[in-house]
Amino acid sequence: MVKRLITPAVSLFLLTVLLTVIWLPAQAQSQQLTVEPDRTRLYEGEVLTLTVKGSMEIDINLGNLFDFDMSSLPKPDIEKVEPDFEILAQNQQYSIRTVNSQMMGEITWTYQLAPKTTGELTIPALTFKGAVSEPVTVEVVDGSPPDQTAPGRDSFIELSADKDEVYVQEQLILTVRLFFRGNLIRGELSEPTHPHVIIESLGRQQEFSRYRDGVRYRVVERRYALFPQRPGTLKLPPIRFEGQARDASGSLRFLRDSKELFEVPVKDVPAQFSGETWLPATGVALDESGLPPSLEVATGENITREIKLTAAGLPAEALPPLPDTVPDGLRSYPEEPERQTETTPAGLTSSLNQSVALVPVKAGQMTLPAIRIAWWDTEADRERVAVIPEQTLTVKDPNAVAANTSSQSDQGKSGPEPDAATTEPPVNPASDETGPWQWLALALGILWAGTLVAWWWSGKGRKATPAQTDSRDEDAAFDRLIKAARDGTAVTPELVVEWANLHSPGHGFRSASDVVDHFADETLAVELRRLQARLFAPGHENDTWDGRPLARALEKIRKQRQAQTSADLPPLYPKGLS
Repeated sequence: MVKRLITPAVSLFLLTVLLTVIWLPAQAQSQQLTVEPDRTRLYEGEVLTLTVKGSMEIDINLGNLFDFDMSSLPKPDIEKVEPDFEILAQNQQYSIRTVNSQMMGEITWTYQLAPKTTGELTIPALTFKGAVSEPVTVEVVDGSPPDQTAPGRDSFIELSADKDEVYVQEQLILTVRLFFRGNLIRGELSEPTHPHVIIESLGRQQEFSRYRDGVRYRVVERRYALFPQRPGTLKLPPIRFEGQARDASGSLRFLRDSKELFEVPVKDVPAQFSGETWLPATGVALDESGLPPSLEVATGENITREIKLTAAGLPAEALPPLPDTVPDGLRSYPEEPERQTETTPAGLTSSLNQSVALVPVKAGQMTLPAIRIAWWDTEADRERVAVIPEQTLTVKDPNAVAANTSSQSDQGKSGPEPDAATTEPPVNPASDETGPWQWLALALGILWAGTLVAWWWSGKGRKATPAQTDSRDEDAAFDRLIKAARDGTAVTPELVVEWANLHSPGHGFRSASDVVDHFADETLAVELRRLQARLFAPGHENDTWDGRPLARALEKIRKQRQAQTSADLPPLYPKGLS
């Protein structure tokens, strides 16, 4: 009995093999080759779909069925198109049909081609197994379709600028919009570049939808601030986009486009501009704070003046440094300026903050000069000036004020009362003769004067001075001062004033400079200035401090003052005597 060698399963397998387009290059004869572009006219940046079809006879038998190699399948010489086109992707499909009892295999290749240049481009004749196709000419038009929604236009780029021309270093806002249809799988949108332009991105990109001629597009928008650094003509390289998207049917489409901004004239700095630093902006302002409203200060008082320069349409790096000129009699300790740039969709807004510590060292009128910043108003196309007017400080010496007040008070007490004529009882004209009571008053006056002289010579009034009665407070204050001076702490100037008021009462010291002027000690003045610079001047906070010279100067002043006090005569009018 003969068994069946070919079972139904084997028959089904062989049929499946025939339907899955397996053929052998060997013993095959090519028949024809056709090349068909999806259109013969397209715009720069668009993608051309090229379909290539070929056919060949195939011979399939059981001997070569399992030796089939996919890499040995024939292909047309598509690399001939690469001088004028970039091959973005390719795909291939197979089918089998029977013609006059012969097995014919048909193969279809689909290529996505991106033109590299504009003009008339030729797809040369391709060959496949001896078959040769006809050359095909396509026209690539410069630019983009007028309506931006031409058939097959799945993506396109729009560029716009807020000005037709700018000055050198003036802000130009560039808006880049990418329109596309379908579900974007991947995409790459290039950034604007130029070797002589400062380019700042204005925040994150925005995504939204927009209709064009009844077609709904998804839009990606990016904004940039451009600052041309050279006069002439600004011409940016094209903005390019490449990506892939699937349409509603699930088909994969290649998206590609490029757009070039129109040429923008860049004007040079106007000859009539009078400023030292060129500042083209839409707005510039100067503000200050920190000075007392009355503009009255005392010597030694620390004043912090804040000056702020703001500009719309410029980066902070373009703002000039502020002048720091001060008159004689004022010491200036400027800090490092702070620069900030704020990014908004409308452009850049920048600021420069300058903090200056001012210390008046002598009394009088101190005029802070005006600050003037010239800038060019790009909207009005004219020069403007931001100004902080000059300020005149009235610097008073607390010692002189206290002495003047005390002198006026003494004069008021010793002078006649303005209303004495109305308050005293009227004098009787008939009493011109000297009476007994007048002689008695004269005698009592002589006795009082004698008592005063005797008490003065006795020296009893020497023990009533405030410095002696408060000696323990003065000792404690001096100990605290010496310790702070050796350590170089910030409370040292305050402790100098506290100790000086206890050591030399009646002077009303209000600042360390008052103490320096009173004692007129050069070492004390130099060491206090060094300490003040270390505490307030920028860049000196890490300086090493040796407080021994300051401590020795204070001890020397104290000893000299004590010796002088011991040698002085007692006061003519002791405290408590009326």
